[in-house]
Amino acid sequence: MDAEELKARTRAFALRVVGLVRALPRNPEGEIMGRQVLRSATSVGANYRATCRAATPPMFRSKLAIVVEEADETAYWLELIRDAGLVKPEQIHDLLDEADQILRIMVSSQMTASHKHKS
Repeated sequence: MDAEELKARTRAFALRVVGLVRALPRNPEGEIMGRQVLRSATSVGANYRATCRAATPPMFRSKLAIVVEEADETAYWLELIRDAGLVKPEQIHDLLDEADQILRIMVSSQMTASHKHKS
C-alpha cells in the first residue's frame, strides 16, 4: 500500500468514526467517549499526512510515532465503547478491525524506519 492509498484509508476510517459518534447515545458516557474517539481517529489521518511531509528521517520517525500512538488510542476508545454497551457489537466490529489493521501497518512502518535508521 502506498502513501496516497494509506492517506485515503485513514481519512475513510475517520469518516466512519464520525458516523459511529453520531450514532452514540446522547448521555454523558456517549458524549465523552465519542469526543475522545473522534479526536484520536481524526488525528491518525492528519498526523499520517504530516508524516508524509517530514523533511528528515528523524522527523519522519517522530511523526510516525504520533500516528501509532493515536491509532492505538483510537482502538482503545472503540473497545471501550463496545464494552460499555454504547453500541451493538456488530455496529463496531468492522471499525475495530480497521483500527487494528491501520495500527499494524503503522507499527510495521515504524519498525522499518527504525531498522533503516540503525543501518
